[in-house]
Amino acid sequence: MSDSVRPVFVLGCPRSGTTLLQLMLHAHPRIGLPPETRFVLPAYERRLGFGDLRERGNRAGLAQWITGRKETRFHELGVDAGHVAERITEGPPTLGSALAIALQAYAEEHGKIRWGDKRPAYALHVAEILRLFPDAQFIHLVRDGRDCVSSLLGMPWWHRGFHEAVATWSQVMDTTRGYARRLGSGSWHELRFEDLVADPEGQLRGVCGFLGEEYVPEMSEPYRVAGLAVPARKTWHRRTHGALDTSRAGNWATRLTPAQIALCDDVWGDRLTLARLRTGRRRPAGPRRTAALPARGGPATGRPRQTAHARLLGAST
Repeated sequence: MSDSVRPVFVLGCPRSGTTLLQLMLHAHPRIGLPPETRFVLPAYERRLGFGDLRERGNRAGLAQWITGRKETRFHELGVDAGHVAERITEGPPTLGSALAIALQAYAEEHGKIRWGDKRPAYALHVAEILRLFPDAQFIHLVRDGRDCVSSLLGMPWWHRGFHEAVATWSQVMDTTRGYARRLGSGSWHELRFEDLVADPEGQLRGVCGFLGEEYVPEMSEPYRVAGLAVPARKTWHRRTHGALDTSRAGNWATRLTPAQIALCDDVWGDRLTLARLRTGRRRPAGPRRTAALPARGGPATGRPRQTAHARLLGAST
């Protein structure tokens, strides 16, 4: 296999299993993927505020912004903040280089050569990631939207209700469909959560082939690294500490009401079919109906689709 060191980014709708895939990749002897952080996209959004990074003082300010603030969750990486800040300060004068140093430090802490990151919000910001890291490779994990929605509704940090959960899955599927076409098989790989838990070795061999890496059996036992790579505060990821559980796939049928299931089917339409996820009734032949999502307590509106990116940025997985 190749000696590639291209950065790896895992993305998908919240509650699609991206943490599980992160752990599987982190179990590889060459790949280090950290717990979810909050500094890559926020840094890009305020990039002009850091000033000219050719000036050492501005790089020092950027280093402090990344490593010294609770909001970035850098402290959850378990690396020496002072050392990373020094490397950024003395490093190349680009934002992408500074962010790469922070993420690479985590991989190096675990004896890994190849670095990357995982965050569901990256699904809507692939263009920004590519501006920062032009050689990035993306792995999109797709889960049945009905399972994503039913899982989101049970999360202590999801306060936006059913309709906005439906809107979030819709926008992720629409946006990533375009990226998949544009980037091609060398930079974009897609797999289904349902297939991953049913046949981890087979699916992970496909992922490794995409990355140019050798598959190792440890990747199919992600629970062995969960204690290292999942912060204890994230109690909603407790399943990652045990063996793979195929019962997680398809439990939307008992967790959603018949009315919710019908709305998902009606709103998503061919998104479910194109993702090869439809397991229930098929839509009757005829023109496709474009349904707007009803706002809570109000008439139909297109607003949830327009603001889904903001909800995804705030989602904690």
